[in-house]
Amino acid sequence: MDEHLIPLEELYQRFETNPDMGHTTHKAAEILERDGLNQLTPPKTTPEWIKFGKQLFGGFALLLWIGALLCFLAFSIESITTEEPAGDNLYLGVVLSVVVIVTGCFSYYQESKSSRIMESFKNMVPQYAIVMRDGQSLEIRAEHLVLGDIVSVKFGDRIPADLRVISAHSFKVDNSSLTGEAEAQARNGESTHDNPLETRNLAFFSTNAVEGTAQGIVVKTGDDTVMGRIANLASGLEGGQTPIAKEISHFIHLITGVAIFLGVSFFIVAFIVGYFWLNAVVFLIGIIVANVPEGLLATVTVCLTLTAQRMASKNCLVKNLEAVETLGSTSTICSDKTGTLTQNRMTVAHLWFDNQIFEADTTDDQNAGEYDKNSPSWTSLTNVAMLCNRAEFKGCQEKTSVLKRECNGDASESAFLKFTELAVGNVDQIRKANHKVCEIPFNSTNKYQVSIHETADKNDQCYLLVMKGAPERIFERCSTIQIGNKDYPIDEELKDAFNEAYLQLGGLGERVFGFCDYMLPLDQYPVGYQFSGDDENFPLTNLRFVGLMSMIDPPRASVPDAVAKCRSAGIKVIMVTGDHPITAKAIARGVGIISENSETVEDIASRTGVPVTQVDPRTAKACVVHGQELRDMTPSQIDSILKNHTEIVFARTSPQQKLIIVEGCQRQGQIVAVTGDGVNDSPALKKADIGVAMGISGSDVSKQAADMILLDDNFASIVTGVEEGRLIFDNLKKSIAYTLTSNIPEITPFLMFMVAAVPLPLGVVTILCIDLGTDMIPAISLAYEKAESDIMKRKPRDPVNDKLVNSRLISMAYGQIGMIQACGGFFAYFVIMAENGFWPRELFGIRQYWDSKAINDIEDSYGQEWAFHQRKMLEYTCHTAFFVAIVIVQWADLVICKTRKNSIVHQGMTNKKIIFGLFFETFLAAFMCYCPGLDQGLHMYPLRMTWWLIALPFSLAIFIYDECRRLILRRNPGGWVEQETYY
Repeated sequence: MDEHLIPLEELYQRFETNPDMGHTTHKAAEILERDGLNQLTPPKTTPEWIKFGKQLFGGFALLLWIGALLCFLAFSIESITTEEPAGDNLYLGVVLSVVVIVTGCFSYYQESKSSRIMESFKNMVPQYAIVMRDGQSLEIRAEHLVLGDIVSVKFGDRIPADLRVISAHSFKVDNSSLTGEAEAQARNGESTHDNPLETRNLAFFSTNAVEGTAQGIVVKTGDDTVMGRIANLASGLEGGQTPIAKEISHFIHLITGVAIFLGVSFFIVAFIVGYFWLNAVVFLIGIIVANVPEGLLATVTVCLTLTAQRMASKNCLVKNLEAVETLGSTSTICSDKTGTLTQNRMTVAHLWFDNQIFEADTTDDQNAGEYDKNSPSWTSLTNVAMLCNRAEFKGCQEKTSVLKRECNGDASESAFLKFTELAVGNVDQIRKANHKVCEIPFNSTNKYQVSIHETADKNDQCYLLVMKGAPERIFERCSTIQIGNKDYPIDEELKDAFNEAYLQLGGLGERVFGFCDYMLPLDQYPVGYQFSGDDENFPLTNLRFVGLMSMIDPPRASVPDAVAKCRSAGIKVIMVTGDHPITAKAIARGVGIISENSETVEDIASRTGVPVTQVDPRTAKACVVHGQELRDMTPSQIDSILKNHTEIVFARTSPQQKLIIVEGCQRQGQIVAVTGDGVNDSPALKKADIGVAMGISGSDVSKQAADMILLDDNFASIVTGVEEGRLIFDNLKKSIAYTLTSNIPEITPFLMFMVAAVPLPLGVVTILCIDLGTDMIPAISLAYEKAESDIMKRKPRDPVNDKLVNSRLISMAYGQIGMIQACGGFFAYFVIMAENGFWPRELFGIRQYWDSKAINDIEDSYGQEWAFHQRKMLEYTCHTAFFVAIVIVQWADLVICKTRKNSIVHQGMTNKKIIFGLFFETFLAAFMCYCPGLDQGLHMYPLRMTWWLIALPFSLAIFIYDECRRLILRRNPGGWVEQETYY
């Protein structure tokens, strides 16, 4: 890009334009036809049907579709081989298909709801620009601007394209969305730097003009603008798979592996034992269906949705449901400074007058000030700050608190205006009483601003000259200094006092301004004297210095506490900003990113009095890295900084460097969250594991790139999000542990059916009644479980070793609790068979005769004969009893899954959803047992009341066993029991 370097005449020739006439309408239309509209190409969006397809056929849903197809296949095989095929497998296939479709629609609805909120963020108000066409000044829509157009802009306007400034009057732009600098940047016609972002003669598309007026020529439009190029940088990046997506796919592989392994093993065993191959295939399908937790897909979706809704109520809008959990596993947060950690509102922080530094009082009731407001120096200082100031409040804001009012003018002058309005009041009235007669606006060469006023004192007709600007420039123009009600000549001692105060305030990262005044002698400057800002026909030296004011963009009140929480949760917070290193370091210290006792290499060098090069960087806990240094670093050097320093600040960084920092953190195996509000943040937001944009101050580009939006722009909301994310991971684990446990009492009946050839203890349809009926609500109720006490004291989850489903969880669910549940089910089965005449020893090996329709005279242990129809009624009654036994042992399982370490006594039963879940599964089981007609569809038969009690001892055993296990866990942290059973 050289448009800022070449002479204007050459630029006019390049774009075939005339600075006085602009383009002709015909020429502009031609260029518009050639280059297209002056707007950013919206990022590519995934078509809705693909989004819907992903929900229907992605991950877990695919496993259920395979189950459904296998059921239809089994039904087809039975239809071909038998005259009257049982409808079980057909019902099963239909139910599975319905489950997938319903949960898929639900997930799709949730995601599209979030994206609709996103759409509403887009600003639908079209932007207009003043352009010269055919020698006339016209107002046209900004997207119709073309290269070479001559455009006029004034304060309050949004820059409509990249402009090369032709002429300017006190013109300043706010580049914070592009570079992160909160301070307004002066713009004029001279080229001051080779770097387009640093030069003064370019104003960039979509930044805001905050002061003055300018005329410029359009040099870049649409995607070619600096803004457009950064937006394209973001759209060219691939976002990786979210951690929860990785966990769920890992879980699917695990469960599929187990299901297929068991299914194939059964198939082979069945074949060896001598079953017909078609029967063996039906077994295979039964085992796979029993192994797949069909209700889990719905549970996971509901868990994520609930948390997303809870977070929305806490000002976190989640665009992608899976992003919720990602935030919980975050180990590094790369945070922008301006507007996220700070308030994005320049505020007066300190004052120096009467040879003392005071903290500024910016409270609404003005009761926190330590300084004497009756001091003449105070009056002089605030007087200069009010009069030598072009900022003014926008209209109709009388009821708004002063600090929240919007102003016309740059950030520094607005800060002085708000401070004096709070401290003195009625600034507008005071300005009217002290009428301005002449002014020299601030410029970068002089670094001061001067104005001359008539005074409010009717008895004194002298004019008052007031000046503010860079402290050293103001101080060198003064010969006296006001201390109290006296003026003292400036000597070496006062110079040292001034320099010390200036350095102290500058070292705090604050922007310092000097103030002085001078009463012009009446004999030389009588009433009606014609002052001229161009000729400077008034004195600008030998003035009276009155004091310093310094200001800073203050940290948000809730941030230090949030950073401390992150630290206790093992999360590293890195500040990445475009601002000056000293300012960045001061804010980092203020919010606790650099802790109180931490030192940087520079701090150690100044303390020990040795050169910086001789200090070993590894001895410094904290580190401030300048963008210039970062540019020359190799990836291994960046890795070394990220590894060796726990408290890091990156200052003066470019968008590309922010991306490099995120990639560096990811190379360390960190899960990175990035916060940002400007266009300059969008590439990093996209690259991060989770991008967090700002809802109020955020640009459209950053909101599109992010996964989550903070509606209140507050860093503290991220910490809330981390807690919610960790909670959801814990609760998903608990839901999965609960759901998987019942797989063992569902699989073992098939095992006995095949290996021991007993009548089938539990039917496939009954398994589905558990997975999609009685287990569903209790599993979802665990999503409402409150956090355990150590949730924000644990280190972030290790994505490699700490899986959603690990070997310990499988061992607990399958090897321990599941086995006790299976014993309860078989006990119920054998009791009912025995009460009806079939002692356990009679049942082994009977299956072949039991299932034969041709045999109607099987004898039980007492010599009674049983016809096929009667046998099946007894078998279905056993299915029902086994089903009820599972429901009863799942009571205990639900209660023990509430907590992984705490005792139930400590955790309490405050989760009303779980209590509802217990009642719901019991009521549903009773309904299925006793509802007329269900004996046909579900093969459920009524049970005697005593048969409900058979499994109670097993339920109690599960509860006592797990309470004892958790007691050992708490007594021996890190011991054998924890290593083997703490999931």
